[in-house]
Amino acid sequence: MYLSVRGEAVTERIVEKSRFIAFVAHTSGEAEVKAFLARVRGEHPQATHVCYGYIADAIGNEQRFSDAGEPQGTAGMPILSVLKARKLYETTVAVVRYFGGIKLGAGGLTRAYSASAAEGCDAAEICEYGECVRVSMRVAYPEVSAITRFLDREGTVYERSFGESAEFIAVVREDGYAGFKSRLNEMLNGRVEITEGERKIFPFPKQ
Repeated sequence: MYLSVRGEAVTERIVEKSRFIAFVAHTSGEAEVKAFLARVRGEHPQATHVCYGYIADAIGNEQRFSDAGEPQGTAGMPILSVLKARKLYETTVAVVRYFGGIKLGAGGLTRAYSASAAEGCDAAEICEYGECVRVSMRVAYPEVSAITRFLDREGTVYERSFGESAEFIAVVREDGYAGFKSRLNEMLNGRVEITEGERKIFPFPKQ
């Protein structure tokens, strides 16, 4: 399990007339990082600086930062430090700056970029990413109410469809799947057909 953001978030702050806009995104791998940064730059071609920090993998081996023309150590590293402090992986933060005419100095820049990155992360949805199993469950119609109550009680995200029988498809944490399956069979006295599907990484709400 590791923490990351889900989707994207954008925040803005003004510091001594300079405009700082933080863009935060889930980026799995450096290809997604590059595409995200290219989009941010494309949306802000007149920006004075587009600084960033990112951790592109789930263990922290792929991390980079850029001051993008700001004094060395005042932008990219403070942004990356926010990601490290919050243990956010597969996450990129880009901070766009429009210079407002007042110089902030090295300390002021460091604080501004760090605060912008932190605000962006605060605005993002933080999730726990982990291995999960896609589970298909078929039941006869008399069991629909019971299985619905069970899935709601388990806090499981699911879809359902109705044909000759009722089919429910849920995403279940890998480490909790055995218990989930056992509890479901016990509650329905075995009157459920359970089929394991693909395993993949899925974002779960942070507990």
